[in-house]
Amino acid sequence: MANNDREFDFTDKDFESVCKQIYSHAGIALNASKKDMVYSRLARRLRATGLSTFRDYLKLLESNDENEWQAFTNALTTNLTSFFREQHHFPILAEHARKLKGRHPINLWCSASSTGEEPYSMAMTMVEVFNTYTPPVHIIATDLDTNVLAKAEAGIYTMDRLEKMPTDKVKNFFLKGSGQQEGLARVRPELRNMISFRQINLLDGNWPLRAPFDAIFCRNVMIYFDKQTQHQILSKFVPMLRPDGLLFAGHSESFHHAADLFKLVGNTVYQVADKTKAHHG
Repeated sequence: MANNDREFDFTDKDFESVCKQIYSHAGIALNASKKDMVYSRLARRLRATGLSTFRDYLKLLESNDENEWQAFTNALTTNLTSFFREQHHFPILAEHARKLKGRHPINLWCSASSTGEEPYSMAMTMVEVFNTYTPPVHIIATDLDTNVLAKAEAGIYTMDRLEKMPTDKVKNFFLKGSGQQEGLARVRPELRNMISFRQINLLDGNWPLRAPFDAIFCRNVMIYFDKQTQHQILSKFVPMLRPDGLLFAGHSESFHHAADLFKLVGNTVYQVADKTKAHHG
């Protein structure tokens, strides 16, 4: 049924095509309840490309227009994030880093960095563990969405994003803007220097990343994938983690179906089930 209040016709067939495209490209599984969201986000793309029907828009995607593929993916990925989200993970990360002190430079991967709050929270935690703005830590922060990566790399946030953070953290880690930058805050350059930002599609055959990692944050990403895709991604995490490395998942995610790969060691924190398959090196 077409909804006559809508600017563009959006049939069930159009919706099915969109679902098929985003699933094959990004592994994101959308169900029928997401139809209105998909319409409103993609209607913006129709306006931006000057097209008047979803059929024409889908043809544009089929022509493999790379820029539009990126915009299409960016439009349909949800980027909900905040500093120190799922707070209980950061003391666990800190404790893990303390155990590794002096053994080797610590290597962390934030695999869905969104607008940067998560990797910067990881960086702040490392500064506090080592009590220096230049800890022996490198964080790689990746995302599929190029728009949010650009925001993350800039590291500039509105003051309301920092409201829930303890004042000493805000003071230690942010530079408040004045004049035209009033109401904005930028993360300290030392945090920025600990992190490399890069676009990565978790569905890609190989990830150009230098393992091994001491911890991988993959939180609130797996909810977009079906079980089979989740298992594929998790199996690729195994050889990238050190035998004692940690995998952090989102609060509503559970990897029971991948018990052959990962075992639960804390509240949504996992370790490689078979240590012989982890990265030894």
